[in-house]
Amino acid sequence: MSDLRTLRNYINGEFVDAADGRTLDIVDPTTGEVYATSPLSGAADVDAAMASAAAAFPVWRDATPSTRQKLLLKIADAVEARADEIVDAEVRNTGKPRALTLSEEIGPMVDQIRFFAGAARLLEGKAAGEYMDGMTSIIRREPVGVCAQVAPWNYPMMMAVWKFAPAIAAGNTVVLKPSDTTPASTVLLAEIIGGILKELELPAGVFNVICGDRESGRLMVEHRTPAMASITGSVRAGIQVAESASKDVKRVHLELGGKAPVVVFEDADIAEAVEGISVAGFFNAGQDCTAATRVLVHESIHDAFVEALAKAAAETRTGGVDDEDVLYGPLNNANQLKQVVGFIERLPAHAKVEAGGHQVGDKGYFYAPTVVSGLRQDDEIIQNEVFGPVITVQKFTDEDQAVEYANGVEYALASSVWTKDHARAMRMSRRLDFGCVWINTHIPLVAEMPHGGFKKSGYGKDLSSYGFEDYTRVKHVMTAI
Repeated sequence: MSDLRTLRNYINGEFVDAADGRTLDIVDPTTGEVYATSPLSGAADVDAAMASAAAAFPVWRDATPSTRQKLLLKIADAVEARADEIVDAEVRNTGKPRALTLSEEIGPMVDQIRFFAGAARLLEGKAAGEYMDGMTSIIRREPVGVCAQVAPWNYPMMMAVWKFAPAIAAGNTVVLKPSDTTPASTVLLAEIIGGILKELELPAGVFNVICGDRESGRLMVEHRTPAMASITGSVRAGIQVAESASKDVKRVHLELGGKAPVVVFEDADIAEAVEGISVAGFFNAGQDCTAATRVLVHESIHDAFVEALAKAAAETRTGGVDDEDVLYGPLNNANQLKQVVGFIERLPAHAKVEAGGHQVGDKGYFYAPTVVSGLRQDDEIIQNEVFGPVITVQKFTDEDQAVEYANGVEYALASSVWTKDHARAMRMSRRLDFGCVWINTHIPLVAEMPHGGFKKSGYGKDLSSYGFEDYTRVKHVMTAI
């Protein structure tokens, strides 16, 4: 046990253990072995973190936008400068390929922090004016208060950024909990941000991190101090957060699951579509709520598409963190591997596994790139989120049926359409009931555009000015003149 790393909570500028000394084992998903421990935070730890954030809030709320911007720009610079160290923590968290994590995550994270640094100085409201005789009205955009935030395990460090950057930019203070399986990179971010807060002589309680399990998260959300609860996670977790937050009418921001339809029409270039869809479906082992894992293909090109996609899957590799010739690493944890295996084992008789469908190696949680065809709309694997490197394929006859199948799930986060017909692409973008519609591509995200869904995929937006506004409240001030 002496060789294990010890991760600690970060509360009011100090690294501390859980008050009662409880810990969780943190497992390396490439080996299945414990490599660290983290605090299992209880009520006393949540109380301490919330008290820290609450004490810092009046000062941070009244800080000028330029001060908030300065903090965030310094955080972005530090993340960029310490990229290798942060990636080392992240790949131990997740088992992701090191080179891909460095190239695909650090750059966007830094860009997103800088975007919100700029947004801090651009809060807008209706122009001050006389909307009633003898009265002048103004709009104030204010921070909501302390924010309780829970991040997921699929993109631990990037989702931490999506949480804290807009909240801090708007003048809120934060208590952030990483997933119980992936706390390492978030604890490192706390060290970085804490050092900058100290350097700028700002309140230490602006940013706090507590580690723990689902119960720790529940204690955060139900705590009386936070004015807002924000979670990225499963639908089940989102429902529980909404229920808990309802007890004292907290504001809630939910980014939950997805089951993205990928609609491929007969005029699409099959080779281009297969290349884009296979990467967008298998990247990060399919552990992405926007992943291109539910493909709908026009019947006239179905067989050719499936053959090409199965070939692409067979040529896609999974492997260790330092193997530069792999697209993705292991599933994040033993439970997730069990879930993916279960979906494949329960496939109906009419389904056909065209590629993959099995675990890879004898240690860790690696799973082969998998393609399944012959599926029907009411099949379990079509209706429920697998969250693994599994792409399903269905066929459709016309545009109306494509829309019916695409919209015929409880999720509504992201989707894509593949066609050379501009008018059809525009019709589909209007008819698809999803928070994002990509055309002839799938999965690109930019800081300026919103990310968030409808239905059981949750509500509220991440990224963009819309995501920033979610962390503010609107106050009308009217004065007699």
